[in-house]
Amino acid sequence: MEEEGSQNSINFVPCIRWVRRGVASEKPTEVKLTRDELTKIIKENKEKLEEEAKNVQEEPMDADQAAGDEYNFEQYDEDDNKNAESVIGITSLATEVEEDADDDSEKEDDIIKPTDNLILVGHVEKDASVLEVHIYNEEEESFYVHHDIFLPSFPLCLEWLNYEPNSPKGNYCAVGSLSPIIEVWDIDLVNVLEPAFTLGRSGSRKKNKERIGHTDAVLALAWNKTFDHVIASGSADHSILLWDMEKQVPNTTITAFGEKVQCLDWHRLESQTLLAGGCDSTARIFDCRTPEPHQKWSLDGEAERLYWNPLEPFAFVVGTSKGTVQCFDCRKGQLWIIEAHSKEVTGLAISDRCPGLMVTASPDEMVKTWDYKTGAEPRLVQEKEYKMGNIHCLELCPDTPFVVALGGDNKSHNFTVFDLRNGDVIKHTFAERSLVQLVAEEGGGEGSSDS
Repeated sequence: MEEEGSQNSINFVPCIRWVRRGVASEKPTEVKLTRDELTKIIKENKEKLEEEAKNVQEEPMDADQAAGDEYNFEQYDEDDNKNAESVIGITSLATEVEEDADDDSEKEDDIIKPTDNLILVGHVEKDASVLEVHIYNEEEESFYVHHDIFLPSFPLCLEWLNYEPNSPKGNYCAVGSLSPIIEVWDIDLVNVLEPAFTLGRSGSRKKNKERIGHTDAVLALAWNKTFDHVIASGSADHSILLWDMEKQVPNTTITAFGEKVQCLDWHRLESQTLLAGGCDSTARIFDCRTPEPHQKWSLDGEAERLYWNPLEPFAFVVGTSKGTVQCFDCRKGQLWIIEAHSKEVTGLAISDRCPGLMVTASPDEMVKTWDYKTGAEPRLVQEKEYKMGNIHCLELCPDTPFVVALGGDNKSHNFTVFDLRNGDVIKHTFAERSLVQLVAEEGGGEGSSDS
């Protein structure tokens, strides 16, 4: 009874992603399905989940892959196989959509303003996995869930992109999950039950169908803003795939890592250069035109989070499973290392607007703000507990440099947005910094130079 109660009380946020202002449709389209269409989709999803469950049993994870897994992949897969339909939550959704389609009185004003940021939130509650689309408006001080999408598998990472094959630029979210299949959802659609497209396909020995893509969970995603038909994925199967989304097949496979690949980041100026980190305690840089020769750095623990410094093109930082943050110059080697947290670094962000601003978070329940200069060890400015429980993810807002989103596992308080400037010490430390002007990004809005 205790184990069942514990399972039913699961309620946490494993992944989040901000969306720049101005990219979402002002009036998202509400999808209305007939009863027959809905029944067909439910049947197809159920058959797909059952087939994937059989394939997982045919190709079980190696013991070394499952070891040390933050979310206990192996046990969760067993639960999925026993009751695949309950995980998608689609039975209950069917009733909701049928009722909502006939009840216009319950419609709300869903206009998205040019001053709204979206926040994409992977939310796991009991046995349901959901992609929530939140609205955050700094000017109006508004913050609420606009709509949500039921997911068929436990979300592990999210990535925003504006690309769909043979379609105009749009507003999409790629979801990496316990499934090897990457789903790309159109978040300008409300009540949508199917992804816009998928990357990967389960193989079947009985049907003589070849697998396409990964063979295990997808742990990291990174969209290439320059070559917008390319997205990189890192997996528990130890590989990195570079997907040609136009053809929906992997164009390049990188197998340099000896363990799970947990984090990826494209260089902002050299669009062919990919930074990656893995559970083999290494960080590597690949020129994806010729990925075989590559640069490699040893870490003091597994790579949990890593990012290129957006204001210093040769520098990158890595947060590790030992609670340290290491900074490297790809020409010179390690510049510094700090003991940032008592547990692994699950949140790491460097501001592209405010020079020297870095924020970290950890399952030790602390959020820390740092000030650093090129080549010098960061100085701790503030540490604060936000009552989020174990913190799983952290991201800075792309339009407002001091606003942070945070996801954790406190069942009554697992997602929040806050302004770092509410702390006097942070306000005083960074008040005199000249903020970097925002420029129009591919697929993003153009912001102002003030905060």
